[in-house]
Amino acid sequence: MAIARGTGFPISEDDLLEKWKHLTILSDYIFCKVMQDEELLTELVHLILPDLYFSKIEVHSQKSIEEGMDIHGVRFDIFATDDGGNTIVMEMQVQVAGATPRRFRYYGSMSDMQMLEKGLHYSKLRDTYIIIISPVDVFGRGRHIYTFTNRCHEEEGLEMGDGTMKVFLNANGTADDVHGGLKAFLDYVAGRTSDDAFVKKVDDAVKMAKANKSWRREYMTLMMRDLENQEIGREEGREEGREEGRNERDKEKIEEMLRDGKTPEEIADFCKYPLSLVKSVQESLLVAQ
Repeated sequence: MAIARGTGFPISEDDLLEKWKHLTILSDYIFCKVMQDEELLTELVHLILPDLYFSKIEVHSQKSIEEGMDIHGVRFDIFATDDGGNTIVMEMQVQVAGATPRRFRYYGSMSDMQMLEKGLHYSKLRDTYIIIISPVDVFGRGRHIYTFTNRCHEEEGLEMGDGTMKVFLNANGTADDVHGGLKAFLDYVAGRTSDDAFVKKVDDAVKMAKANKSWRREYMTLMMRDLENQEIGREEGREEGREEGRNERDKEKIEEMLRDGKTPEEIADFCKYPLSLVKSVQESLLVAQ
């Protein structure tokens, strides 16, 4: 998979290897591999959601949900179900934007769709917990943890009770709102060292993941595929731009000939344009007049 410089790709295989060496738990790829360990995931979920009781959890790492060609699919870093049937979606996100709240909304709808596909009536939907971990405070309030449920605006304390909870964890929070293992884990995500027992287990798992040659090769292959797709997309965009430019010049030429008194049939025959295109430009001119 050697990539020669100067071929149009912005990165070489050596660059990818160097990038791999410096990956941390912040990488969604590494996070996904590490949290395939159900014991680690269980401990992390209990730190984030101490009131959620379960004895067993099943992980579906990087689960993809596609609902049809016309519907935007989603691939979760971690999609898990506990022994009570509840769904836990977890994402590591380095780049976040103002659309994060709507991402929460979409993730919830897709996970519900997954349950309903199994023949479950909506009244039997189990609880869904959507968790996003990030080094960026998308809400800008300085908190380490933001927990959202649907509540009534007019009646204080009245919950919708729809069984959906959304949790955003900001690793660089400044508020004194989390402690113990969760604070230590968020510090670790932010790049700060810790002697916490759980953090040590996670860090050991990260080191083991990075020592896995098969995963390293998979990561590099995925990165190359992304780069190739980006390059194809850029080239298609450039071609579309060129095509649009050609179309615009053709229309200007047709308009000029129409103003000179040429008939659509004469223009189509002389310039080898489709007659339908010439007539379309003619109609546009008439409307403009």
